[in-house]
Amino acid sequence: MIMNFGFGGLLILVLFLLFSSLRILREYERAVIFQLGRFWAVKGPGLILLIPVLQQMVRVDLRTIVLDVPTQDVISRDNVSVKVNAVIYFRVVAPEKAIIQVANFFEATSQLAQTTLRAVLGKHELDDMLAERERLNVDIQQVLDAQTDAWGIKVANVEIKHVDLDESMIRAIARQAEAERERRAKVIHAEGELQASEKLMQAANVLARQSGAMQLRYLQTLSNIAGDKASTIVFPVPVDILSAISEVARKSEPRA
Repeated sequence: MIMNFGFGGLLILVLFLLFSSLRILREYERAVIFQLGRFWAVKGPGLILLIPVLQQMVRVDLRTIVLDVPTQDVISRDNVSVKVNAVIYFRVVAPEKAIIQVANFFEATSQLAQTTLRAVLGKHELDDMLAERERLNVDIQQVLDAQTDAWGIKVANVEIKHVDLDESMIRAIARQAEAERERRAKVIHAEGELQASEKLMQAANVLARQSGAMQLRYLQTLSNIAGDKASTIVFPVPVDILSAISEVARKSEPRA
């Protein structure tokens, strides 16, 4: 009876050790296995078997992680204080490095992202932060990716979410934009005046070469003035027209 109990207990112990040594890993998971404290292999996905007591496993998720970088106070190169936050997409590509080379790869990447965001944006002026976000995103991504490569981390993308300014700076930018619009309007008006003066000069040259054209233009002006019945207009008559009228009148007088 004691023998039966011992055999049954041994069987239960063996089955317990067998089941406790089995691990099932999903498609996006990997197991970093240590044997007697030393790195042994990376296993998964699927069913893996561990040697009890001798081997231990650390589960690593290979899916892309979305990291929301907290708002950072940044001073731009032109000494403007802004608040900037961003989002970073990264994933583990070398599970053994992510476990061995850094104590907590998620926390390490988060802290590195915050310092890199301040360092990179601090080298640029405010106008670049507002208008060149795509280029700044690439710059931050390249710096982060280079520094996290030793941890087995791949930074896939960085997106600057918000660049917040204080009220005084917003008003200053609005005044600057208004002044720029006024400057452009004056430049356009001046260019229009220049083009109009050039056309008038060309028309004056044509009229000066053709005396008949000048007379036709004068008569056309008189016709336009005559169409306005709201006021009385006194206009001079050219001397050559008066001479022509006098000549016609003289010829029409009866001779004695």
